Amino acid sequence: MKATQFFISTLKEAPSDAEIISHQLMMRAGMIKRIGSGIYSYMPIALRSVRKVEAIVREEMNKAGAMEILMPAVQPAELWQESGRWEEYGPELLRFKDRHGRDFVVGPTHEEVVTDLARRDIKSYKQLPVNWYQIQAKFRDEIRPRFGVMRGREFIMKDAYSFDKDDAGMQISYDKMFAAYTNIFTRLGLNFRAVAADNGSIGGNGSHEFHVIAETGEDDIVYNPNSDYAANMEAAQGMCLIAQRATSTQAMQKVATPEMTKCETVAAFLNLPLTNSVKSIVMAIDHADEQGACTTQIVLILLRGDHVLNDIKLAKIDGMANARMASEAEIAATFNTTPGYIGPVAPTSRVKVIADQTVANMSDFVCGANDAGFHYVGVNWARDLPEPDLIADVRNAVAGDPSPDGNGTVEVCRGIEVGHVFQLGTKYSQAMKATFLDVNGKPQPLVMGCYGIGVTRILGAAIEQNFDAKGIIWPKSIAPFEVVICPVGMDKSDAVRDVATQLYNELLAAGVDVIMDDRNERPGVMFADWELIGVPHRVTIGDRGLKEDLVEYQGRRDEQAVKIAPADICAHVLAQVAV
Repeated sequence: MKATQFFISTLKEAPSDAEIISHQLMMRAGMIKRIGSGIYSYMPIALRSVRKVEAIVREEMNKAGAMEILMPAVQPAELWQESGRWEEYGPELLRFKDRHGRDFVVGPTHEEVVTDLARRDIKSYKQLPVNWYQIQAKFRDEIRPRFGVMRGREFIMKDAYSFDKDDAGMQISYDKMFAAYTNIFTRLGLNFRAVAADNGSIGGNGSHEFHVIAETGEDDIVYNPNSDYAANMEAAQGMCLIAQRATSTQAMQKVATPEMTKCETVAAFLNLPLTNSVKSIVMAIDHADEQGACTTQIVLILLRGDHVLNDIKLAKIDGMANARMASEAEIAATFNTTPGYIGPVAPTSRVKVIADQTVANMSDFVCGANDAGFHYVGVNWARDLPEPDLIADVRNAVAGDPSPDGNGTVEVCRGIEVGHVFQLGTKYSQAMKATFLDVNGKPQPLVMGCYGIGVTRILGAAIEQNFDAKGIIWPKSIAPFEVVICPVGMDKSDAVRDVATQLYNELLAAGVDVIMDDRNERPGVMFADWELIGVPHRVTIGDRGLKEDLVEYQGRRDEQAVKIAPADICAHVLAQVAV
């Protein structure tokens, strides 16, 4: 490829609405153009990288035994109504009517469509297992699209779906996809971790996310640097930090804490560690009987003062999925106080108490006294208040917690989710009556797995992990070009043109993805453009160097160029590309 035959449209400054580095650099490098909120056109420089990601994904999916198909982006509402997600999915699902008034959606994912395909064509256990995948544009109507391709509304995704006759078969399919994903992200040249995760709106029994490690990531990853344990914060275990409840040594006392509504200020005022305090969070659950009368159950969640509630874990507790924050009126009626002074000791009416595991083993702790301006100190379970109704892990893990695998302690880092694998089980096949005949001729629901990769999101994630003050530093496998040749003054020098052209032809013949910048720009302009775009290898050829029988090679991560004889430059570049 020659630059004069390509389209290069770089900017010196990023648009003001580009918030994170990948968005800024992709806009500056002319990779994407904004068409609407969260909607972008991918220009030639970006599309080359997209296609390279897709090629790696295809190779590994095919190697794992999956078969590529292509499903429609527009899906009839009836399929979503069958699965139950028409009501469940929420406003991210873009709904519309055709000219006949029939309801359709623009697909954010394809579980319903692929399950419909399977129930039509898979009849016998002899046809199983099956794994179908596609690479296709998806649309999710994000309430606040931001960060360029990282959280856009339209994006390219690889989604795969496996069908098996039983759970054991699904586990084999799942393991194959897990291994394929590991190979994909390794080949992409990304620093990543596979972490245990929550299934979210997809449903199913278990899942793992694949995260690119980056400071700008939206997710907290809890991991053990000394083992394979890793989990998204939503799913990471918050281990009990007190092995056994100690015997009380203090009497419970009510102390004045005027205008102190935070555990931190109360602990400081009392000259106690924050870890001695207990935080109270009041939730409400509304129940309607057959006659439509509504009753409300108040639930008190107790956490250690330095811990944070994990909403996902809480919602998984029986009866808590539809819990909401209690109103101030409900708090006043139940605890006869205002937020900031709530506690589990003698509320005015019966409440259900859910204590985090660590809180359940605390003794001589501090909590609200249900009296504005006062707290209790020296509080102990059984003596001063009943044992909790339920003890559960409802907190976020923190760095330094014991690792759930028993091997040391965990750390916390930031990650960008770029892939997710799910064990769906029979969630969709049962709802949509997708069955097969087993070895005994009896109908059984297909057992499914689901596997997604954010193809275009990978570009943003790779940049967030690989950049410097000059621009992007692409992993070689997905760089738009592997090598750029910068001939300085080739319009004025036959020698420069000849050496550059010879090298260009030799690299092309060797299968290298090379571009020659024949735009006759000044060296500073050429270097700035290609450093911004992030091509991994650059060769500079100029009259001054040729007079000394030298050209310059510089890797994108190298601080200095090295001088090499023109006769040796092709071999040198090929050796560097192969690294």
